[in-house]
Amino acid sequence: MKNLLVLVPAFNESASIRFVVDEVRQVLGDVQVLVVDDASTDSTAGFAKLAGAQVLSLPHHLGLGGAVQAGYRLAFELGYQHVVRMDGDGQMDPRDIPRMLDKLRESGVQMVIGSRYLDGGEPFTSFTRGLGIRFFRLMLRPILGRPVRDPTSGFVAVNREALEVFSRSFPLEYPEIEALVVLRRRAFHFVEVPCKMRGRRAGRSTITPGKSLYYIVHVLLGVLVNILKFERRLWR
Repeated sequence: MKNLLVLVPAFNESASIRFVVDEVRQVLGDVQVLVVDDASTDSTAGFAKLAGAQVLSLPHHLGLGGAVQAGYRLAFELGYQHVVRMDGDGQMDPRDIPRMLDKLRESGVQMVIGSRYLDGGEPFTSFTRGLGIRFFRLMLRPILGRPVRDPTSGFVAVNREALEVFSRSFPLEYPEIEALVVLRRRAFHFVEVPCKMRGRRAGRSTITPGKSLYYIVHVLLGVLVNILKFERRLWR
């Protein structure tokens, strides 16, 4: 476990963060958990510390991508070989982490995605968000050269190679899909493993139908920029 860090970006998750950290340590034992507190206005940092996590408190709100990159950069500088990222709302089950790590080590890929859709189920989500997921599946297949069932999953495990890349360059807003394109530019590989997602332990998602539409447009632009960078590198 000295080679493993569990990274939890969190913003105003005081109602669930202690449960998340406790559950991770119950499953994995004395593992290092790093909560990146994205300038929360509640007691997220304090409850994370009470649960035994290390806390990186950001001085300004950077958004999800900025918080994740800050965690990746610190993990890389500290020499970690594997990092598992999960959300701070309690939706992800840490009992899936050992299987993700086994797949990461045995398959030779750089990233493993915990997928909600591999077992044939379709978890409840809003109509707009579900439509966006289906759209991105179609869009990413020719870019990645293979299908991806859960392109928006925030439950991922990365090895040292991907960690180095993401510590230097990581999409700052709605990063999951753009991160896949970044991996493709590096000729890195990923696999998906089935994982069960639960309902939020507390609070509600900040992703409204309007934000879902903004998300689709924003990600399209980000993917286009990454493709242009990839093509430019090929022509050099």
